[in-house]
Amino acid sequence: GGAPEDPQGAQCPHIPPALLSPPDAEKTPGYWNKGARRRLELALALHPAAQRAKNIILFMGDGMGLSTMSAARIYKGQLAGGSGEESVLAMETFPHMALAKVSGAVSEGTVLLRLPETQLDPSCFQTYTIDRQVPDSAGTGTAYLCGVKANAKTLGLSGAATYGKCRTTFGNEVDSILHRARLAGKSVGIVTTTRVQHASPGAAYAHSASRSWYADANMPKDALRDGCKDIAYQLVHNTDINVILGGGRIYMTPRRTPDPEYPEDPDQNGTRKDGRDLIAEWLSANQGARYVWDKKGLDAIEDDSVSHLMGLFEPKDMRYELNRNTSTDPSIVEMTEKAIRILRRNPNGFFLFVEDEIDHGHHSGRAKQALMEAVMLDRAVARAGELTSPSDTLTVVTADHSHVFTFGGNTLRGNSIFGLAPKKAKDKQAYTSILYGNGPGYSIRDGDRPAASLPAAEDKDYRQQAAVPLEMETHSGEDVVVLAQGPMAHLFHGVQEQHYIAHAMAYAACLEPYATEPGCRTARRASHSTQCSPQTLLTLLALCMAALMVGG
Repeated sequence: GGAPEDPQGAQCPHIPPALLSPPDAEKTPGYWNKGARRRLELALALHPAAQRAKNIILFMGDGMGLSTMSAARIYKGQLAGGSGEESVLAMETFPHMALAKVSGAVSEGTVLLRLPETQLDPSCFQTYTIDRQVPDSAGTGTAYLCGVKANAKTLGLSGAATYGKCRTTFGNEVDSILHRARLAGKSVGIVTTTRVQHASPGAAYAHSASRSWYADANMPKDALRDGCKDIAYQLVHNTDINVILGGGRIYMTPRRTPDPEYPEDPDQNGTRKDGRDLIAEWLSANQGARYVWDKKGLDAIEDDSVSHLMGLFEPKDMRYELNRNTSTDPSIVEMTEKAIRILRRNPNGFFLFVEDEIDHGHHSGRAKQALMEAVMLDRAVARAGELTSPSDTLTVVTADHSHVFTFGGNTLRGNSIFGLAPKKAKDKQAYTSILYGNGPGYSIRDGDRPAASLPAAEDKDYRQQAAVPLEMETHSGEDVVVLAQGPMAHLFHGVQEQHYIAHAMAYAACLEPYATEPGCRTARRASHSTQCSPQTLLTLLALCMAALMVGG
């Protein structure tokens, strides 16, 4: 391509001039040769960590496709005052990587991991189908959490279940890795910036023919009559979850129950028709459980006796980070830290699922909201790394799907990720580097596309232009990245089906159906040896005293 016509500094006066030209060091071959040698040495020193994982943390950037990750990397660097391109996300430091196919089927005869025939027949990797080329978050959640691909808009069910048909639920339930981790004696938790009943976290505990059955008030009469339960009910009654942090208060309490944060707004009242207070039921079922609904309450949770914590910080989804009230609502980083500090007290280890709503920003066509969420997820990844050790914790970062989001336009080094392309379009109008393939950003005024301009394009709620008019921007179907570090992280390699993620994590932590694989008994002994009961210590002391007396 030719050189840009317009000087970048003229279009982007808000960017410091120092960022508009590369550092002098980068102009020499030695700079690049030295950096490549350093990375080569790290690669040569990399060896698989073949021990089993005591803990697993799965970070899921909802809608975090590769283009979103790349843009978030630049945004992170620009937030720190750099040009951005040279920045590195914490998740990008993980040594192992794979691509996950969010659509399609396993080739005939392919078996991703050796499966015990008595528990899970390999044929279920060969004969299932999915109903959409471009997926939703419910079907993908069932894949990466439960280990099977399924139909869109269904949660925790095999492909034999039909969306919206309650009766197809029964007998087609599939258990998530979170559920299996709890049965194995590990503590488990969910952290999300959406409502905790949403599709992604819902796949960790619910079996529902519709992702939209948040509360009984959201269910059709025939589904209730046929015995199906809403997702909020299942959150409390299906799996003993130790930590639940996110939004979703409105689905947990009876109709007309005032919201604690917005008591004067009837639209935020509880919605349940069955009169159940699910928060109260959860508290009464778990000794030492605590419930909080704001940051002050979360910050006060420091007691080591707290084995169960539920924090619901908004009636529905939590606010975007750029809109968050930092005095009343915790960030995803703060929620992740609190969850880890509670869960890691279990000597058997833990499983934690962490999700960020990058997806919602993209659906609304607001790239700045989406990218800030991606940056916050990366900060949570970094904080989790400070609180755990890769020697016993497998950390996986992935996405459920991508979006029709892109950035380009021959922008110069240091251009704001939300800035303008240096050349005007064929219609002689300016355009932003970031664009969407479809969505609410489509605009025609008096028969022409309006010109993008600064500083309007830098606003957090600015909608980047889209090629096709839709109320909501859509998902896209390309592969998503999987990044991993810790025990058995090398299992994440190549191009894999998305449901492989659940199997690799289960294998790494000796969870069903891989609990009897080689090395698992040793792993269990190691985790149990970290603590001794008082009775065991007394017995050992008595034996030692007896030996001394005999020796004397």
